[in-house]
Amino acid sequence: MKTYSVLFLTLTLAVLSAVAADQPQPPTAGTQAPAFSLPSQEGAQVSLDQFKGKWVVLYFYPKDFTQGCTIEAHNFQRDIDKYTAKNTVIVGVSVDDVDSHKSFCAKEGLNFKLLADSGHAVVQKYGSIMEYNGMTLAARNTFLIDPTGVIRRVYLKVSPQGHSEEVLADLQQLQSAK
Repeated sequence: MKTYSVLFLTLTLAVLSAVAADQPQPPTAGTQAPAFSLPSQEGAQVSLDQFKGKWVVLYFYPKDFTQGCTIEAHNFQRDIDKYTAKNTVIVGVSVDDVDSHKSFCAKEGLNFKLLADSGHAVVQKYGSIMEYNGMTLAARNTFLIDPTGVIRRVYLKVSPQGHSEEVLADLQQLQSAK
């Protein structure tokens, strides 16, 4: 019986490792942020290179109008003036379409860019993709990118509550170090 248990555990770990190997890995701090161009809630294309010279909070979230995503967006919106004072823009990305983002921004009073990655290309590049109930969604990850396009902080499996404050504190620390 013990041999079967060990064999079962070994096979289970092998399968999980193979599945994990198929998942794209997020870029790490100190690396160049992957380039992208996606439509915003206004329908205009937004590219990472448009923000050269500014800090960027690039956050990925699962779905418009859901509880956690709404809390996270509200907290970024609440702190928008603090980010602006630190030469920082907020950019959210999900796999929802432009119309969903437009409605979400209107209903929730969001004044920053939400980008539609319906083709999943950018969530793949940033290793921020997940499956949930048969749907492909963006995983809740955030990347703090400096004015030269280098990722300075990576936040994985973010908790929506308190995340904006965490990013602001790290931004303050990074900007003070320069």
